[in-house]
Amino acid sequence: MGTRPRFDLAGRAAGLLAQRLLKLPPAVSRNVTVERDLRIPTHDGQTLMANHWAPDESTSPNAPTAVVRTPYGRSGPLDWLYGRALAERGLHVLTVSCRGTFGSDGDFRAMRHEREDGLSVLRWHADQPWGNDVLLTGSSYLGYTQWAIAAEAPPQVKAMVPHVTSARLALAFLRPERTELETLLGWSVSTATQERPGGIWRALLGIGRKRVENAMNTLPLVGADTAALGHQWPFYQECLHHDQNDPYWKNEDHSPAVGDVTVPVSSIAGWYDIFLADQLRDFQVLKAAGRDAHLTVGPWWHAHTGGMAAVLNDTVGWAAAHARGVEPPGKPPVRLFVMGVDEWRDFDQWPPAGYTPQRWHLAPGELRPAPIADAAPTSFTYDPADPTPSLGGPKLESRGAGPVDNRKLEARDDVLVFTSEALDADVEVIGEVTAEVWLRADRPSCDLFVRLCDVDGRGRSLNICDDLVKVRPDGITKVAVDLSPTAHVFRRGHRIRVQVSAGAHPRFARNLGDGGPPQTAAQPLATRVEIFHDAERPSAILLPRKPKARRPA
Repeated sequence: MGTRPRFDLAGRAAGLLAQRLLKLPPAVSRNVTVERDLRIPTHDGQTLMANHWAPDESTSPNAPTAVVRTPYGRSGPLDWLYGRALAERGLHVLTVSCRGTFGSDGDFRAMRHEREDGLSVLRWHADQPWGNDVLLTGSSYLGYTQWAIAAEAPPQVKAMVPHVTSARLALAFLRPERTELETLLGWSVSTATQERPGGIWRALLGIGRKRVENAMNTLPLVGADTAALGHQWPFYQECLHHDQNDPYWKNEDHSPAVGDVTVPVSSIAGWYDIFLADQLRDFQVLKAAGRDAHLTVGPWWHAHTGGMAAVLNDTVGWAAAHARGVEPPGKPPVRLFVMGVDEWRDFDQWPPAGYTPQRWHLAPGELRPAPIADAAPTSFTYDPADPTPSLGGPKLESRGAGPVDNRKLEARDDVLVFTSEALDADVEVIGEVTAEVWLRADRPSCDLFVRLCDVDGRGRSLNICDDLVKVRPDGITKVAVDLSPTAHVFRRGHRIRVQVSAGAHPRFARNLGDGGPPQTAAQPLATRVEIFHDAERPSAILLPRKPKARRPA
């Protein structure tokens, strides 16, 4: 049996704080109850631990249930946000600890059991006296648990709100020969230590961060988890040895089934989120299949409170209406926050229609509408013993994420900078950003990092979007880079800037230059990289821009 506290002063205070910080709609009633440590049987005889928050029956009779499945525990911030906050707004809430975490049976193997366990939870819920219709909600891994069951969801599941997540989650980071080290090692250490005394608060306060940062310098990579934890961690090792194309992940990759999902979906994303590109693809697949799908992208990174506010508001508004069988609030297919002018705009699709790629050519120190016919190549040396650092952009944690001033980074000798003249009119860029870079390197392997920045009138250079690709040069080689998508207006008087370098550590593991397996490489070798930008090899960034409207004659 669970416990039903009569009066929870700390919890009520937390609920009020969450409402104020996240701008939630007013509570229907503060008189909510909670049953803790309920036991849910799984298909294979294991037991999952859960909490059930119930709304005030007098104000919310026959309320639907928000199901939240999490590996991060059922107390603390998650309890306030997904338990109390939603119950106070008229929903039953079932928060379930994933297998092997916080009292649930078994071993936690990330992504491994979420489909079968999720369907077990829904079967159990259907047998409860309060088990009415269901909505699924949650962020990051909590969003992945939604996708794991979405294509096979029973009829009582009426809506889902995945936030900063995707149907294949960590596989987004596992491109062949490329390791997103900061996210992979940071999350591995966090999940490995979260159940130690004070684990969640230690993570929030950054206690132990220095040891993890030092471990990111470990060579070879295969030993970084041991350097951080004192022992190997299964998920870290799995990711190092099995890339996203490996059949090893077949059962964990739910992206092939996205088009089969018939549940209405409201996807909440952020321009600086680590899962942005995959989340946009999931949305496009849903729309191509004719599904009821909506997309919101804000100026947020992974742990930004603005994104959390958006998912909770959509949960108690749009998703709860679906689950109650009433007309949901109107939502456009696509709602985007356009950075630079800081305004929300609605569109019919992603990417929006009417934006066509405009080439901005790299020239020595310049970004130009046309290449210089006989421009000599520009070169730099990348030294993995003193790697080009990562700065801002998509990060798992809030600290240092998002747009930051890049001038210190751009002053380094291993970062090339290409800058336009001051703009004589606004340049609106919305959609997929790509780059074509011609390069030559003196090692069998190198990385290419390309970043787009907005330089204001004071010279401050803010990063907009970027990405890194692995290159195996064959003489002078043309390299395509898909930067993360964006919606941004470069204002009149600002300048457009492109950075080119060969690394961003520790966000990405260093390329040591020897061409061997990256997980076991141990000897750093400096690499000389040449960037070509003449008429025959016109390196450029392609910005999706809407043509100016012509004035009538």
